[in-house]
Amino acid sequence: MSVRYFQAAPNQMPEDEFDEHHVLLNLNRNVHRVQNWRDGELRDFMFHKDEIVVTPAGMRSGWRWHGTSDVIVITLDPVKVAQFAQSELGILLDPQQFCDLPQFSDPDLCAAGVILRDALETDDMSSAVMFEAMSRVFLVKLLQKYGKRRAEEVDLSARFTSRHYQSVLFYIQTRLDRTITVDQLAAEAGMSSSHFARLFKETLGSTPMQYVMAYRIEQAIRMMEDTARPLGDIALACGFADQAHFTRSFKQVVGQTPRTHRVAKPA
Repeated sequence: MSVRYFQAAPNQMPEDEFDEHHVLLNLNRNVHRVQNWRDGELRDFMFHKDEIVVTPAGMRSGWRWHGTSDVIVITLDPVKVAQFAQSELGILLDPQQFCDLPQFSDPDLCAAGVILRDALETDDMSSAVMFEAMSRVFLVKLLQKYGKRRAEEVDLSARFTSRHYQSVLFYIQTRLDRTITVDQLAAEAGMSSSHFARLFKETLGSTPMQYVMAYRIEQAIRMMEDTARPLGDIALACGFADQAHFTRSFKQVVGQTPRTHRVAKPA
């Protein structure tokens, strides 16, 4: 996530296409005219305070604003947003994210954006912590209210749906310190092991056990932020047999040992 704040006189921005989602939050109390081209189609509207315009990744977009702009622009990496939605919220997002959501009003989301901006402008440790915390709050608010979930078919057993994923993720989260097998995950999803493994890989791009390992490592990296916590304790909390097993698995996934990663990570 990146956050930028703009105050600018009336002007125009030529059409361009970006790899990230752009979320534009309007803070201007004065209603003003804005023109926005989206893949060749012109939207000509009056822009009100606390209105938000989302330009999804891959959409060609251009702007002309006829009044002084006062906006926060938040850019989001689509891949990381999808990963966050999966691991933190148990949501499987539709690949065509935000395409049908050009504009909406949300004072609460704009207020979260202002806190993000203010935290970014203050260069101290407490602000860095606040920025990280509010980044998560902003994403949760955005995705829970406006994230487009993958369409679920009538026959839920025909494919791997968000409902299946949420059930499997909860199972992994609550049994992270234990052995987890494909059979257990399949039973949680209400499928045969072979059917579950195939649909899981088709949907998420990795085998169930690859996903479990990646999730264990991800949680271990978070726990390692507490520098006083022993690596052996983290290994057991994340379901590894011992510290040696943790070290081998961590190096295989991350490319370095847990100890090296902890030392190299900037404070």
